[in-house]
Amino acid sequence: MTLRVAAIDCGTNSIRLLIADIENGKLTDVIRTMVIVRLGEGVDKTGEFSQAALARTFAAIDTYAELIAEHKPELVRFVATSASRDVSNRGEFVDGILSRLGIEPDIISGDEEAALSFLGATADLLNFEPAPIAPYLVVDIGGGSTEFVLGTTKPTAAISTNVGCVRMTERHLVSDPATPEQIAAATSDIDAAIDQAYLAVPIAEAKSLIGLAGSVTTVAALALGLTEYDSEVIHGSRISASEVHRVTQELLTMTRAQRATLGPMHEGRIDVIGSGALVLDRIMARTGLSEVVVSERDILDGIARALVSNPS
Repeated sequence: MTLRVAAIDCGTNSIRLLIADIENGKLTDVIRTMVIVRLGEGVDKTGEFSQAALARTFAAIDTYAELIAEHKPELVRFVATSASRDVSNRGEFVDGILSRLGIEPDIISGDEEAALSFLGATADLLNFEPAPIAPYLVVDIGGGSTEFVLGTTKPTAAISTNVGCVRMTERHLVSDPATPEQIAAATSDIDAAIDQAYLAVPIAEAKSLIGLAGSVTTVAALALGLTEYDSEVIHGSRISASEVHRVTQELLTMTRAQRATLGPMHEGRIDVIGSGALVLDRIMARTGLSEVVVSERDILDGIARALVSNPS
């Protein structure tokens, strides 16, 4: 039996929609789309969503509501992550989603975010050639947080840390390009989060690093020398630690105008890609894992799959 589901992942930087048909564990995309809305813009400083950020997000939701009405999924879930946990005016956000979609957003914990990321990322790993070796350390670098999840068939340990590409850019990398002092301050924050992750997750047990989300996939595209973003080439690619470091150093020394000329660069990532790359670079340096296996499947796929396994 085929079940059509819709999953919406509302993060700090982007909001994404997946409408998919799932049958016998196989997920087939009907619609997969993304809008960069920067919902978490300024949240680290003000503690609330700005009216401009809410307007951008609600405009994207209006479009998604039309797609959902057109494709008629049987189950729909809207998940909101890092930025939505932190704000004082999340009631305004919740009401705006409810009025547009007829459902309330689930503002999930960091633990559930990590588990859904792991579910989405690992369902496809055995199709890679060669398949990554378990246990896997799944790292999901978002706008406001980074999740570290260890497991094989399911998560055995996880933590969500408050470092992400938007948060680190707004907090530290404010010059164009960032100064060495700003990069050092961001690195210190990232390393502190990795220290925190080591206390909660037995990272040393990991045999493979699986990297998720737009910062990772964009770094992979640049490391692969792509002239435009190609998800089929990026999905399952393996990028060495030395290549991640090279790309990170190049991004951090570029101006915004220079980053904007890069073929695979999404317009909404131009400002924040340097800090996202730095998070990945520091994780690889600290764990000693020699390569990252890049997955285009992530929390969005996990939300969709969880709807089938736990439809209530």
